[in-house]
Amino acid sequence: MADPEKAPPSSTPSQSDAVNTKTGGGGGAGFHIDVHDALTPDPGTEDMFVVKDNKFAYAPGQLSKLLNPKSLNAFYALGGLAGLEKGLRTNRETGLSVDETTLDGAVRFEEVAPKGTPKYGANGDTEPVPKWDSAAATASAAAVDHDADKNGLFVDRKRIFRDNRLPEKKSKTLLELAWITYNDKVLILLTIAAVVSLALGLYQTFGGSHEPGEAKVEWVEGVAIMVAIIIVVVVSTLNDWQMERQFNKLNEKHNDRTVKVIRSGKSVEISVFDIMVGDVMHLFTGDLVPVDGIFITGHGIKCDESSATGESDLLKKVAADEVFAALEDLANGRGEKMAGDIEKLDPFIISGSKVNEGTGTFLVTAVGVNSSYGRIIMALHTEQEDTPLQKKLNSLADWIAKVGGGAALLLFIVLFIKFCVQLPKSTDSPSQKGQTFLRLFITAVTVVVVAVPEGLPLAVTLALAFATTRMMRDNNLVRVLKACETMGNATTVCSDKTGTLTQNKMTVVATTLGKTSSFGGTDAPPDDEAKTAAIDSAKTSSTLVPNMPVADFVKGLGGAIKRVIIQANAVNSTAFEGDVDGERTFIGSKTEVALLVFCRDHLGAAPVQEERANANVVQVVPFDSAVKYMATVVKLPNGKFRAYVKGASEILLSKCTKVVLEVDSNENDNELPATELTETDREMLSQTITSYAGQTLRTIGSSYRDFDVWPPRELASLKPDEFTAAEFNKVHEDMTLVAIFGIKDPLRPTVRDAIKDCQRAGVFVRMVTGDNILTGRAIAKECGIYTPETGGIAMEGPVFRRKSEEELKELVPKLQVLARSSPEDKRILVRILKELGETVAVTGDGTNDAPALKMADIGFAMGIAGTEVAKEAAAIILMDDNFASIVKGISWGRAVNDAVKKFLQFQLTVNVTAVILTFVSAVASDKEESVLNAVQLLWVNLIMDTFAALALATDPPAPSILDRKPDRKSAPLITLGMYKMIIGQAICQLAITFVLHFAGPTLMGYDQIEDGERRLNTLVFNTFVWLQIFNELNNRRLDNKLNIFEGISKNYFFLIINTIMVGGQVLIIFVGGEAFKIGYLDGKEWGLSIGLGAISLPWGALIRCLPDAWLAACMPWFVRNRWAPDTIGEKQLAEHKVQKLEGECTDDGEFNPRPPLRAWTSVRGERGRTHQHRGFRQYMHDQKQKVRAIGSKTSLTGRSNGVKKI
Repeated sequence: MADPEKAPPSSTPSQSDAVNTKTGGGGGAGFHIDVHDALTPDPGTEDMFVVKDNKFAYAPGQLSKLLNPKSLNAFYALGGLAGLEKGLRTNRETGLSVDETTLDGAVRFEEVAPKGTPKYGANGDTEPVPKWDSAAATASAAAVDHDADKNGLFVDRKRIFRDNRLPEKKSKTLLELAWITYNDKVLILLTIAAVVSLALGLYQTFGGSHEPGEAKVEWVEGVAIMVAIIIVVVVSTLNDWQMERQFNKLNEKHNDRTVKVIRSGKSVEISVFDIMVGDVMHLFTGDLVPVDGIFITGHGIKCDESSATGESDLLKKVAADEVFAALEDLANGRGEKMAGDIEKLDPFIISGSKVNEGTGTFLVTAVGVNSSYGRIIMALHTEQEDTPLQKKLNSLADWIAKVGGGAALLLFIVLFIKFCVQLPKSTDSPSQKGQTFLRLFITAVTVVVVAVPEGLPLAVTLALAFATTRMMRDNNLVRVLKACETMGNATTVCSDKTGTLTQNKMTVVATTLGKTSSFGGTDAPPDDEAKTAAIDSAKTSSTLVPNMPVADFVKGLGGAIKRVIIQANAVNSTAFEGDVDGERTFIGSKTEVALLVFCRDHLGAAPVQEERANANVVQVVPFDSAVKYMATVVKLPNGKFRAYVKGASEILLSKCTKVVLEVDSNENDNELPATELTETDREMLSQTITSYAGQTLRTIGSSYRDFDVWPPRELASLKPDEFTAAEFNKVHEDMTLVAIFGIKDPLRPTVRDAIKDCQRAGVFVRMVTGDNILTGRAIAKECGIYTPETGGIAMEGPVFRRKSEEELKELVPKLQVLARSSPEDKRILVRILKELGETVAVTGDGTNDAPALKMADIGFAMGIAGTEVAKEAAAIILMDDNFASIVKGISWGRAVNDAVKKFLQFQLTVNVTAVILTFVSAVASDKEESVLNAVQLLWVNLIMDTFAALALATDPPAPSILDRKPDRKSAPLITLGMYKMIIGQAICQLAITFVLHFAGPTLMGYDQIEDGERRLNTLVFNTFVWLQIFNELNNRRLDNKLNIFEGISKNYFFLIINTIMVGGQVLIIFVGGEAFKIGYLDGKEWGLSIGLGAISLPWGALIRCLPDAWLAACMPWFVRNRWAPDTIGEKQLAEHKVQKLEGECTDDGEFNPRPPLRAWTSVRGERGRTHQHRGFRQYMHDQKQKVRAIGSKTSLTGRSNGVKKI
């Protein structure tokens, strides 16, 4: 067993320093220390604070408070770096021991924390009670113990803090995916119908009597339904499995990598999975941080935490001891002056962030599931909600089950009464009577089987499978199969700015060279606030400085001025060239990268390393945020020295007294022509800066000054390492201005058109960005999202999150831009939108976006810039990170929804017709048999199930699909137009079929020929099938437009399947014979069948010409409000509300609401309106009370009369 680590240095905070609550002992108006709430367990995390036999001062939960979010209070409450060092039994210099196994003794919390700090925050020193199963905790601990024993090292450390592994999300097996698919209400309803149908079919096949040559196929109906169920489950399962495989392939990365840590005083490389809490880990430029920790020391560490926290700027890390010293001063009343700046001190290293600059070391405080990255990953393991279409289909399944069951019960009752009435006159044997009864029961069950839409799940599955395959070509990888149908009815898209709407490449889009030439920067200011200040500036600057296209601007530059611009940007920069994903590019500050790209692409600059090698750099003055510039001094060939300065344009302009003059051909690099900067020139250049800023361009100035010697007399006493921006400020004067650059992240070329398409489709686009509100509004206005003239609102996150629920619900519908937003703001926005009934799509690329992506109805993650966490949380991945791909997703989603509705309209027409036909013909028949026998119904079912599903599910989206508004979640699945078509076509089909069936023998002369009954039944069957084939064409449109053939030539599936259906029907009539119980049809009968079937096309056109509004006007209000809410205008809705209120007010103005009107109420009149429903016991009690009341006033006789009256 290894010895415990030695005690840390004596920098442990003084235990005698008590900490006051909240005021921090005299903190100023800024930050206040509050240790009494710093370590309070968050709801649901209590288990992280409870550890048995803890050898360390802290539990994982206390360490998690450092970064949930970043908390200086928690850092102070844990004793700073020295406290963490001692409490975690490690050493900042030597790290953990390579021999550590188990630890002797224990360190108490009180030994390391400032005096008076409660161990569990607001809970004091009382251990919180976990809200999870203790058995699960024991099992989890046992598993960790087992692993620890097996490895032999860091046993106690692993037991308490775990290792740096996340539980792998187990991919579902094919069987699990199949079971999930099968758990669908429609499929369960089909299963019940299949079992009943198969049971009765087997009885009929093997137990019933058959005529000679008659096919025994009654069992086929049940088997056919089962086959339909199996096809649905198999296709859906294979689709889900394929999408999962594509996603895994997209995320194929070797997570196992090596990192450098210090152990036993030596730097060693270990697997990222072997990092322990207490390790001292190295940080290098370009590192992706795998764990949470506290910065110990280093040089110039700056981290990009955009993927972890959404913070777009690079964050400079400050040594933990320096931060703790500042907090101690504040706690002891010595830091009032710096209280406002303390919050800017950041010693926190967060997992998922990237080191952009510098080197250093940090102390690991959380690994694996306890790290901030791990907690987000674990939070994503939630169940997916049902999509709006799923919910509507489930409701439809319930409705069909009730209606079909009701119709079957009614038919059974009617047939049973008829059977009972005929019993006295029947001469059949008991066995024959039993068979008759069974036959009528089977006929009733047939109604249920016919009513159930077997093909509906297949249509949904085929439409989704077809759409997801085609969407992959449009750069949409669909991870969750049902997400694409949800996308079709998205009512709002909350989009990121950077990388989705913009190119995520800062670019020089405007430049003013001295006072002689310029390009770009002439756009109108985007905001009304900026217009007043900037519009005159833009006019003035563009008037005085000639503006031209960038190509002409570059062509007009002389060689000397080009070299000055190139050298100023190449040597006076910290960016460098490198390979990113196999592509040669610049790495560093986005602003510096933009300037270097401009020099390379437009000015013909050599590689930056070559430019720097050719320049004799004698001094570098690093960038300082206090003076907002950086400088580099180079020695010129003529022996002089030139200081290039780059920084905030307004500051550089104030230090300039000269400005360069452009000369087309000047080969003398050392002497550039310059002229004095007059007040007029200064004002003009100031207005240029204002104009650029009004267009939300980031302005950067470039200037230089030549010195005879370096260092000059003012700086001669300084050592080389003492040159800072503050010292350089002494000679930062009498400069010559070279240029003012305007830089921005330009929009993607396709974004404006894509957003117009969204708005045309009724999809409200919102921008949610971490950038400032001025930039956010400008970009949003440029791409057409922000329209203040129509009442659009732009708001900042800190203001947004302070609003009450009522205020949020009032402003969110008008909110177009949410700037400076945190991940929590994004999540709140999504939640409010969903509560308002919106179907919400969200785009995101960072780890911090994961909760909002998961909460949204559809989450879009970026395939290129997106983190693995964001992709895991999303339902669809944009492979090209382009907003335009979302529009394609909307089109395909609508195509899926339309395919389902087309098929539903087609199948419900057949179902309604078949149910009524079966019902009426069975009641009218002497044998209680339907006009269509079981085998014929099987072929009809095959047509309206498999073939129709394939044909109608494969229509690609037409351009006109974006010309309508999306359906809201509350919108009915079957619209008024669909009801109109279903009922209209059902009437047509029933009229034709009934006329043929009942009047056919007389009209067609079938009663005069030998096999007339069979030929009549064949004619009815053939006509019925052709009605379905032509009605399928009719159902290619859902709206009231007449062109049902639009795009039909592009859908080869539709043409092929319909050819198969027609061929199959012809084949059945010619060779079906005994199996289908059909006979021969001559040419006249074929012509009649096809002609009557074709009537559904002009009849469909006639139905479409009937305006929906006319039908809606004929409906009762409650039916219209449910089936056709779109036909109710705002004025009508307001009038209805007024009428309702007037009807519920008495003459005295007193509000007296009436009970809802029902059909029976309208029959019974006012008594029915005022009658309130009571239970039987309450009714009897009330009657007794009435009797007693009457009895007290009248005689016994009168009382009995009173009872009779009641």
